[in-house]
Amino acid sequence: MWTINGVSLEARVWSSPAADSPPLLLLHEGLGSVAQWKSFPAQLAEQTGRRVIAYSRPGHGASSRLTGTREPDFMHLEAERLRLLLVDQGLSDAVLVGHSDGASIALLYASAHPCGGLVLLAPHLFVEPITVASIRAVKARAERTDLLDRLGRYHADADHIFRGWSEIWLRPDFQRWNIEAEAARITAPTLVIQGRDDEYGSPAQLRAVARAVPHADVLELGRCGHSPHRDRARATMAAIVAFVRGNSRRAQSSNGAQ
Repeated sequence: MWTINGVSLEARVWSSPAADSPPLLLLHEGLGSVAQWKSFPAQLAEQTGRRVIAYSRPGHGASSRLTGTREPDFMHLEAERLRLLLVDQGLSDAVLVGHSDGASIALLYASAHPCGGLVLLAPHLFVEPITVASIRAVKARAERTDLLDRLGRYHADADHIFRGWSEIWLRPDFQRWNIEAEAARITAPTLVIQGRDDEYGSPAQLRAVARAVPHADVLELGRCGHSPHRDRARATMAAIVAFVRGNSRRAQSSNGAQ
């Protein structure tokens, strides 16, 4: 467990035998946790040769319960918590690997602070009708199925975290949420991956990243929904490994030129 300003955060580390380079820090999706990354972190550590770290945000997994009601700036607040965490753990050079909400939080952090790189899996830069419709559908499904019981395998209070996630995305005042301006301030090496069949975001999200971060490597995957690391695991892993290795070579070349 890590503790940031009195909040306990569940954390786990996967080490590679050669993990002496900047680590990869995983930031989970809106209903995610450390455990829900499943085998992805171990495979990432093995294939990149890097230390891989994941933590659960407050209310998720075994972390402290999330208190209060989420407001439209909740991802900005999580980006600030991420800053404190990186300073506290000495991880400011980490490559941030975020999925969905986690990708947006990573993006917000990198818009204001340097980092070792960004891997954005299905990020949100703004709210779309497809996102709202899919969340409404998931909320309806939760009312008639065992969805919350299944989430309960991963979260200390699945009902609380599900309500917090679904309610903020469906709030009328959240529909204006937009972080394209923040994205335009990113200077870190960036890889963005989105599925062509993403049920929570259209290709407009991918195009928005490409406009705001023109140096980004952009990959759109066919036969892929909202979770590229699960839906197209091999292609996603190959892209991340190539990005990390290329980023490492660029850093070595830059250091050698100094």
